[in-house]
Amino acid sequence: MSAKILVVEDEPLIRIGLASFLEEAGYETLEAPNADRAMKLLEEGADVSVVISDVDMPGSMDGVGLAHRVKRDWPGIGFIVMSGKVNLSELVLPENTPFFSKPYIEAKLLRAVSSML
Repeated sequence: MSAKILVVEDEPLIRIGLASFLEEAGYETLEAPNADRAMKLLEEGADVSVVISDVDMPGSMDGVGLAHRVKRDWPGIGFIVMSGKVNLSELVLPENTPFFSKPYIEAKLLRAVSSML
């Protein structure tokens, strides 16, 4: 069974594209349009190994807030933060949470995912 990755992104085309890319690389994916839906999936027991999330999304929390919640409540789940709008220097991320600027380099993203498994 392959690892399951939760893709959290409010832009549907970006979310679908990233999920398709990860599936082509051999991973299973779940998708959420915002952090609130991602939290619901995790609270319902979704068997997720890694979360990849955008920073800027509508809802009660952004991707950085989601990263902190996931790392606190599910410390065994890897987390990757991405953004095309903010810089890493503007963010306070949990320890061992890589940041990727969009557009991301696919090979580097896959290496980051595989290092978390």
